[in-house]
Amino acid sequence: MATETKFGYTACAKYEALLEDYLDGALELTDAKSAEQHCRDCANCRGALEQAASSVRLLRLAGPSVGPGPAFARTVMARIRAAEQERSSERAGFWQPLVSLGWRFAATATLVLGALVSYDAGWGRHAQRNLATARLTGTSDIFAPDPANPPADRDEVLMMVAETNHGK
Repeated sequence: MATETKFGYTACAKYEALLEDYLDGALELTDAKSAEQHCRDCANCRGALEQAASSVRLLRLAGPSVGPGPAFARTVMARIRAAEQERSSERAGFWQPLVSLGWRFAATATLVLGALVSYDAGWGRHAQRNLATARLTGTSDIFAPDPANPPADRDEVLMMVAETNHGK
């Protein structure tokens, strides 16, 4: 059974699909006569048919619409990009300098950390050992009065300098 809604009449479920074909004239003669007879007997289907017919007349009066044109996609995409740039510039206005400073700080800290790790990993230890042995072997008479007993580390060298008053 069909009912009336706030938008107008609704057709019966059995004839709802046939009404559009009836308006277009696409129904066979027997189906058209059956739909016409039902519309005479059913007020809701008659009201729905009248509303559909008036809608079809209005659409025919309006005529076909002009297509969006070949530049439609480019125009829409340009508007989207402009809106995105505006939105990102609003967000970046206050925070952008702080974000840039943070990235610079992080990059500098990474470089310094890498340099310290590489120095500690091998080059720094190797250079310290060579420096201590080079001083001790080349200047045995200044720092080590007894060549048979050379100092083992820097602390012993400092103790020897302090004992012999060579540090003055």
